[in-house]
Amino acid sequence: MIDLSKIRYRVVILDGKGNQYNIKDYVQNLGWEENENEISVRSSFTVMNDKTSKGYLSDIIAPGCLVGIFATDGGSLDEEVARGYVETWDLIEKNNGQSLKCTAYDELYRLQKSQDNRYYPSGTGTKSALQGIFDDWGIPQGSYAGPNVSHGKTVYNNRYLSDIVLELLDDAGKKGGEKCIVRAAKGYASVIPRGSNKTVYVFQADGTQSFSQSVSTADLITRVRVVGQADDDGNRSVEATLDGETRYGIRQRIYTRGAEESLSDAKSAAQEILNGEGKVKKEMTVQSPDVPSIRKGDLVYVRNGSGAAYYYVKSIQHNADAYSMTMEIETTG
Repeated sequence: MIDLSKIRYRVVILDGKGNQYNIKDYVQNLGWEENENEISVRSSFTVMNDKTSKGYLSDIIAPGCLVGIFATDGGSLDEEVARGYVETWDLIEKNNGQSLKCTAYDELYRLQKSQDNRYYPSGTGTKSALQGIFDDWGIPQGSYAGPNVSHGKTVYNNRYLSDIVLELLDDAGKKGGEKCIVRAAKGYASVIPRGSNKTVYVFQADGTQSFSQSVSTADLITRVRVVGQADDDGNRSVEATLDGETRYGIRQRIYTRGAEESLSDAKSAAQEILNGEGKVKKEMTVQSPDVPSIRKGDLVYVRNGSGAAYYYVKSIQHNADAYSMTMEIETTG
């Protein structure tokens, strides 16, 4: 069990020549975050541009250099919790002094900033599609514990690769595959199921934590209609209609059956849409002392005045200066 009262952070820079520098004594405003609908970790920090025995920090920290963030509690915890390559480099002069503000992103940022045209014939597996993207963009691969369902013929034109990755995983989930996330850790990209963390942290109401909850039907889908391929006049026939929580009114989604997709598979995919988006959304924001190793997609357990339940982390922001973090979480059910 980690001792939160003893958490300490350090920041290590690896320059273009392979030299390492521990700059923890110069760092301010250190934080890192993983946001919903993004796949890359964003890290940021500010350093006073002091002259060290190796020169000014602005000469050591350059665009493209690798930044590693480590956390320790002097006991069981001593690990890298985030890394990234410097993408923005801002030198600021004020009050006769200089400060350097940097933002870094991990390897998956290449996919967030790159568009491509991709064609997948019917029967392409999730694993080969995703690993092909990683290979083409030179991203080292870690474990693949994700789904490997067969997808229908799919064409992506001028799409961001991160969106393609998320859509393939979403489509796999709709076809019965396990809900999974893609994340980079220590330089390797992995596809893993949500909630696969071995240690599940418990958060309960006390003087160090706060909870805010929301319940919403704003994005609720209550009906999915399966339609076939368009005829010569552009018309599409309705082949199936699946209803969910229609007591909230009709909120309809259209699912178009692929040219080589059976009606049974299309209905299964439509049912998965209802399973995932046909429920009242219950979310919570948790603010607490920082647990540096918690990441987006992890499973946590919350016990407060409204009950106790397991949740998935949808997004998370770590603030090293304040030794705190903020999580957006959603129910597992």
